[in-house]
Amino acid sequence: MTQLALERRWAWIYLINLSFYIVPLFFGNYSTLTIIALLAALPPFIAGYFWAYSSTPATMWRPIALMLSIASVATPWHPGTIALFGYAGFFIGFAYEKRTIILSLSAIMAWLAILQWWNDFTGPYFLMYGSVLTLGVTLFGMLERNRQLNQRQKEQSQAEIKQLAQMVERERIARDLHDIMGHSLSSIILKADLAAMLLKAGQTEQAAQHLTELSQVARDSLSQVRQTVSGYKHKGLLAEISTLAQRLREHGFAVSLEGDVPTLAAREESAVILVLTELVTNILRHSKGNSCQIKFSEDNQGFKVEVSDNGEVASFGFGNRLTGIQERLSALQAKLDYQLDHGCHLSIWLPKRT
Repeated sequence: MTQLALERRWAWIYLINLSFYIVPLFFGNYSTLTIIALLAALPPFIAGYFWAYSSTPATMWRPIALMLSIASVATPWHPGTIALFGYAGFFIGFAYEKRTIILSLSAIMAWLAILQWWNDFTGPYFLMYGSVLTLGVTLFGMLERNRQLNQRQKEQSQAEIKQLAQMVERERIARDLHDIMGHSLSSIILKADLAAMLLKAGQTEQAAQHLTELSQVARDSLSQVRQTVSGYKHKGLLAEISTLAQRLREHGFAVSLEGDVPTLAAREESAVILVLTELVTNILRHSKGNSCQIKFSEDNQGFKVEVSDNGEVASFGFGNRLTGIQERLSALQAKLDYQLDHGCHLSIWLPKRT
């Protein structure tokens, strides 16, 4: 874990509290020599102050000791040094745990009592004000420490969430590649073998047709793989639906689109596009129909996408991909239903995100 460090941008602003040390010098009964001596104590004190800002908690005791020493030496001539003790209290509160803070504050307050007695200050004001000021500034240092700790924990949590999201994304890409390539390569091998057999039999036209279809399968697979490894950077659900509808029309299907295309999150949109692409591919390969309907609907709970045709199919051509598609949708808390009576009818339901 990265060590805590004070933000130097506020360092100069906090030095304004030195006015409680400086201003009384010019309104009290001090000789010129005493004023010069007390002002001369400020440069090494300020040097120790910035030293503390650049120190780690493990080494901050050194500048703290320097500041306390300067404050103690100057106290017999000027009780305004209680402001200097306050600075030390801030760094103590920031750098150390509660037990060390309590012991340090107790030692400082005892030392203030000794200075009060030794210098015979009038009344208990030096001890009282010095203790209250040091305690208050120490609490401020503790708050700054807690703020930084909370910020570090938040950053760590965000990093863990990002890492987890990357792991999930890698698993998704691996699963999608397995689904896409497994089915596509099987189709390519099947059509290539069939084309080879037709060529041997002299049926060149049929072989050419299968080779054309093989080329289209390869192109579709390449497009899907590119979308997968690039995080599905597609043109959007509406554009992809239009592309799929155009593919169907090119193969003689009458296509109708109903309802408004919903606006989905990127992950949900990618899953819907992948499922619809697979479904349209299966319709083109296996359906004996000539019309297809794609319908979008919405209610208070979620969105629904329905695809149906008038063909006659005994089963889906998904094979093992159906399991992968269902798993992908389940991860989104979505549902996949299909019927094969009077044509093929498939519906995808996705819950609304609050």
